[in-house]
Amino acid sequence: MDVFEAIKTRRSIRRYRKEPIPEEVLLKVLEAGRWAPSAKNSQLWNFIVLKDEEIKRKIAEVFPSGRFLADAACGIAVVTDPKTSNHAVEDGAAAAQNMLLAAHALGLGACWLGVYGGVYEEKIKEILNVPKEKFLVSIISLGFPAETLTAKPRKSLEEILFVNRYGEK
Repeated sequence: MDVFEAIKTRRSIRRYRKEPIPEEVLLKVLEAGRWAPSAKNSQLWNFIVLKDEEIKRKIAEVFPSGRFLADAACGIAVVTDPKTSNHAVEDGAAAAQNMLLAAHALGLGACWLGVYGGVYEEKIKEILNVPKEKFLVSIISLGFPAETLTAKPRKSLEEILFVNRYGEK
């Protein structure tokens, strides 16, 4: 699958089949995250692979909009260090996006759980033993999809594009 096809056809999948992800496939997803751009090539992220059913269940209980994590084959928590970069959130987001696209290209379903800055971040950091000073940017649920979603309409470039200055067409 080429990158443009992956970008245009990736969807947030929240229902998964009950089958494990082969280790070599999971490693490819993680490699995609590792190769994401980062400010000054700081590579300040850490990834926590969530395979333990109890840990996934605890997070799903704490984070209502991410209940489907409990049914995913695994999750990947993206942790960054704000002491290392002024762009820790952006760097973690880039790594997460790379992993979402790689997962889709490899036939997996995935969904971004936006944890950072929310009311649940500290509780989930406790569950995962993430140091308080680190950012928990997101958790990605991952598994073989049990649903097929179609594309939702997108705004045209004409609606969102300006040239040189905001508001200039």
